[in-house]
Amino acid sequence: MRIVRTAVPLVLASGLLSGCAGLVQSDWPPCAAVGGVVGAGLGAIESASWAAGGLGIGALTGAAYCWVHGDADGDGVVNKMDKCPDTPKGTQVDERGCPLPVAAPPEPEPMVEAAAPVRVELDVKFDFDKSVVKEGSKADIKAVADFMSEYPQTTTTVEGHTDSVGPDAYNQRLSERRANAVRDVLVNEYGVSADRVDAVGYGESRPVADNANAEGRAINRRVEAEVEAKQ
Repeated sequence: MRIVRTAVPLVLASGLLSGCAGLVQSDWPPCAAVGGVVGAGLGAIESASWAAGGLGIGALTGAAYCWVHGDADGDGVVNKMDKCPDTPKGTQVDERGCPLPVAAPPEPEPMVEAAAPVRVELDVKFDFDKSVVKEGSKADIKAVADFMSEYPQTTTTVEGHTDSVGPDAYNQRLSERRANAVRDVLVNEYGVSADRVDAVGYGESRPVADNANAEGRAINRRVEAEVEAKQ
């Protein structure tokens, strides 16, 4: 009978403490209460006079065991090993119960803006039935040559035009002479490589003004060119 009195308390106490080991802080009062009841029962096994003392000792023992071996913040690390108590629920922790370092988000790749194109345009006017480049137009042609020198990958096509006076075939040849005249200035006077400049004539087929009046016809007697580059 003495063996039974000793063994039963040990089994009950072991079960109580093992059950309390995984409790979180909110469960400590029930743990202490259960400990008190079990303690009282253990005391009663010995004698009725031990029941009250067993109640108090059991309650204290249950609560103390939960405090030491429980997991107050529920992070999986028992209190006595937890160096970072009160970790928010769901936080990943290391073996010390402290939050794992969170990798900083990668730096966004800097936005690279597409290079804005730069361009220069040429508009050379001619006298009626003439294909000679006026001296006053050469500054504009030189500006195109300088641009092409700055951007050596560029090429251009100079386009000759006429007004509507005269036969179509004649105006076609006249427009070609005008285009070639401007090309010659670019190549021979300002040093642009010949293989970077083409010339084409469109005759009277592409007017930009009204050929019915003198002002419009003067505007249509022209050579145009455009050069574009990316910075």
